[in-house]
Amino acid sequence: HPDPDITEKGIRQALYLASFLKAPRTLPTDANRGADWHNRYGFGITHIYCSLMKRAVRTAAVVAQALSLPLYGHLDLHENGGVYWQDPETGDYVLQAGLSRSALLALYPELILPAEVTEQGWWNRPFETEDQSHIRAKRLWQWLLEHHGSTEDRVVFFSHAGFYHTFLTTILGLEGLGNAWFSLSNCAITRLDIAPDGVWIAYTNRVDFLPDSLL
Repeated sequence: HPDPDITEKGIRQALYLASFLKAPRTLPTDANRGADWHNRYGFGITHIYCSLMKRAVRTAAVVAQALSLPLYGHLDLHENGGVYWQDPETGDYVLQAGLSRSALLALYPELILPAEVTEQGWWNRPFETEDQSHIRAKRLWQWLLEHHGSTEDRVVFFSHAGFYHTFLTTILGLEGLGNAWFSLSNCAITRLDIAPDGVWIAYTNRVDFLPDSLL
């Protein structure tokens, strides 16, 4: 399917993620708490943005509801390639439209959509090339810095494994990694702390909040 939904197992994963992010946390008072205290305390999420592909919106909606935060759709968070179907005989990529504005709002009334999302669908372009996905990653990074840089905002992106890898390799200047790959499990968390002097990669692909049966 060019734009699949998540399964019942996926919903259960999203519920565990929401519970983990919602759990109240207080900073430790011990002066010797160490440098890794931020791995356990103080999520304090302020903004949630999601890809407009069904599986990302549905996962993000579970978390946004649990955290009582608005859910914003973002056009640059979709999976690499966009919405497409690949002909099994020729290998050609066949254009498919993303969900329309009314279809998205019928499924997720709480979703706040960009004005560019119309009844023609949020995706109505040819297959996205690898070069184009890197350009999109740079655009998204610049957008993040412009809208949330130099603030105390804690921003969540709900995206996809392929674009996650593209985004990280692009912003870190690692496009030439070859066969290296940033792994991303379902509902995993990656935390980047952005400061004026650079980016602190606190952790990637964190899934310790999921039970073994849902990994």
